Amino acid sequence: MSADGVVKIFRRVLETDDIQANSDFFVLGGDSLLATRVLSAIAREYGVELSFADFLNAPSPEALSAQLSSDRT
Repeated sequence: MSADGVVKIFRRVLETDDIQANSDFFVLGGDSLLATRVLSAIAREYGVELSFADFLNAPSPEALSAQLSSDRT
């Protein structure tokens, strides 16, 4: 999963284009309910299940992508 793909999901869920790979979801106004929408979209689009704790530890597209890459190796 690329950071660009997660950026697109963040943009869709947060309804803004002002998101970069290093943008923090919660600083952008995201909350726990919106985070579950991001997690669901990642699962649906990439077939990867992440926990809410994973998301809290890596709340940016770049960090989520890196976490997934390290989990797969």
